[in-house]
Amino acid sequence: MKNSLDLKFWGGLAVSVFFMTLLLRKMDVKQLGAAICSADYRFVLLAIACTFFSYFLRAVRWRYLLISEKKIPLSSLYPATIIGYMANNLLPARLGEFIRAYVLAEREGLETPTVFASLVIDRLFDGFTVLLILVLTLFTLHLPQGMATAESALKVGGLVTFLLYLAVLLFLFLLKRRTAGTLSLVERLLKPFPGSLSRRLLPLLGSFVQGIRLSPRPDHIAAMVFSSLLIWAFAVLPVDMILRGFGVQLPMTASMFILVLLVFAVMVPASPGYIGTYHYACYQGLSLFGIPPSTAISIALVVHGTSFFPVVIAGFFHLWGGKVSLDCVRDAGGGS
Repeated sequence: MKNSLDLKFWGGLAVSVFFMTLLLRKMDVKQLGAAICSADYRFVLLAIACTFFSYFLRAVRWRYLLISEKKIPLSSLYPATIIGYMANNLLPARLGEFIRAYVLAEREGLETPTVFASLVIDRLFDGFTVLLILVLTLFTLHLPQGMATAESALKVGGLVTFLLYLAVLLFLFLLKRRTAGTLSLVERLLKPFPGSLSRRLLPLLGSFVQGIRLSPRPDHIAAMVFSSLLIWAFAVLPVDMILRGFGVQLPMTASMFILVLLVFAVMVPASPGYIGTYHYACYQGLSLFGIPPSTAISIALVVHGTSFFPVVIAGFFHLWGGKVSLDCVRDAGGGS
């Protein structure tokens, strides 16, 4: 496990260095400094507030995802959410998801696989909401002339993502409804691989499917859907706020477009904090609208900074307030 994480870390670091090098080649330090100094940071503060409210909404949705298991107070869900996203910013391989599940399970006396299963459903809600944003963007945003290639790439990316999420959803449905048959199929598919993989994965899938216990109540399902829409509305707003802070006036659909690019960017294996991939995607998205390079890079740095540093600080605060040791967090990540 450790060797695998080391490989992912160094591979991700190489990817980040590559994209940061591409970005640095386009950077004029004086113009960059002038653009950052000229920004209206009142909008940046509003962006940070929107970011934290989106995390609060994530805690609300998580409550409904686990409500069939236990009615959990937001005072437990919100700190675990922040700690998880802090860990995602600081650790490789998105280990924050495991840590988020571990912290809540320990605090509320739940089984960690059950809590982690709820986070898989949580990510599926995110995926389909992002796809909805993508569809709205494709049908409402008019890219500048000469951007047909970028628009086609976005459509292809949207289709691939849709098919991926559809396949995952179908697999989870079959795993829940036809558990024995699906596990048998997985076992056959794993035959070309070392037997240790099958012996480790199949019990995990069996344990995982037992943790999928979505509430059938219509009001609970409606709360999950509505909170998902609000989560991503408050994820778009920080991008729009920061654009306004730099004096850039673009339609809200442009912020939606940039957010979709950022979502795709964080899927690319990179160093912790998505350094490089996140910045380059933001820069490229802004460049499509004719934003000067120095301003685009400045905006990319600030957009990333508002989603990185405040969450890391808040995460350590909740670790301290919840009396959760860093050793436990590290062991939860390493042991998963």
